[in-house]
Amino acid sequence: MKNKLLHLVFLCIPFAFLAQEATTLPQNRVLSIIDSTDAGNMVLTQSFEINVPLDSVWNAYTTEQGWKNWAAPLAQIDFKINGIIQTNYNERGAIGDDATITLHVVNYIPKRMLTLQAELTENFPEFMKKDEKELFNMVVFEEISPLKTKVISYGIGYKNNEKYKSLMKFFIQGNAQSYANLISYLETGKSSLNY
Repeated sequence: MKNKLLHLVFLCIPFAFLAQEATTLPQNRVLSIIDSTDAGNMVLTQSFEINVPLDSVWNAYTTEQGWKNWAAPLAQIDFKINGIIQTNYNERGAIGDDATITLHVVNYIPKRMLTLQAELTENFPEFMKKDEKELFNMVVFEEISPLKTKVISYGIGYKNNEKYKSLMKFFIQGNAQSYANLISYLETGKSSLNY
């Protein structure tokens, strides 16, 4: 359960571990590019294309039913600037219990961009909790054609140090699996979760 909690949160605040390295992940659908910034931070850019209209992708990120079909069996959303997205991997749990993941909607431009910030719980290492206010995920939505959408996720604010680097492989793989779930759900119309 702890690993599932961490990987969903890091879907929304992904990390990086090597400067300027590109890796193609599951099903050759998710591309991860790892880079560093002048400020000594790291950025992970993960991008993929989905063969559905932009509206469908936006709804998957901004509605309770969308999240329930690709991310977690329980979801409660107050989608607005300064709103929240709460999810729980435990289908027998409840929103608000210890397993709840809370993402703050920092800002958004409808069907273009969404910025999220996670609340880090006791499941996270102490060094990450110290950086909590500096960790963001910006998700950009781009209509390629009426039936194809590109999603680009930027994990921002992560320190370029050994502690973060040691966590990266797990989070990158977890994010790729979550994005594969999203792609599967949107392209088949069936929930990709098995709880």
